[in-house]
Amino acid sequence: MTLSLPAPRAILFDWDNTLVDNWGAIHEALNLTLAAMGHPTWTYDETRLRVQRSLRDSFPQMFGERWPEARDIYYRSFSDVHLQTLRPMPGAAELLEELAASGLYLAVVSNKTGKFLRLEAKQLGWDSHFTRLIGATDAPKDKPAVEPVDLALGESGIPRNATVWFVGDGAVDVECARNAGISAILVGDNPTGDVAAEVTSRDRPIQRVADCFALAGLVRRYSGPISQGSPRS
Repeated sequence: MTLSLPAPRAILFDWDNTLVDNWGAIHEALNLTLAAMGHPTWTYDETRLRVQRSLRDSFPQMFGERWPEARDIYYRSFSDVHLQTLRPMPGAAELLEELAASGLYLAVVSNKTGKFLRLEAKQLGWDSHFTRLIGATDAPKDKPAVEPVDLALGESGIPRNATVWFVGDGAVDVECARNAGISAILVGDNPTGDVAAEVTSRDRPIQRVADCFALAGLVRRYSGPISQGSPRS
């Protein structure tokens, strides 16, 4: 089924498994944390399936009153390796260069802790592509709440409506888009895709694309040829 989308005025991106692959660092740090806290460790596939919510939202459920201790272990472990294991998703660099030249308002809304998100964007040389890089704890609430979306749009003057595209890979991204009243674009064939479809089954359909190359084509389809040197919003 071909879905009808309005041309985007803004595109908000999830980070992990949408623009970058850093599951190795996440998995290693999480298992070190689980082991230190006396919990069974997870397989790599379990990590990819279960890690959706921010640490602030998920760790209290996982570790109870000891969650601040677990948080500190995770942060130390993750900070040691995340820049070394960081890899762009296929087509992501080309996509962002193209979009940055188009004049579209670009921002990130991630459940990765904000300081780590911004370090990774700088490491890749992508920080200049985005007007705002919003991670967990930057807003009063994290995805799927609307607060990080509002913070990402900032003073752009762009309202929360279907002309704002939210691009992500999982259920929490689609739920966030639904809560904010913006368009949901699901990237990739991933284990949370079917869950994301269920989240929106009572709302409007979501657009699916295979990867960042396909997303670039989708933007061209709805926005027309990308012009060089257009002013950023």
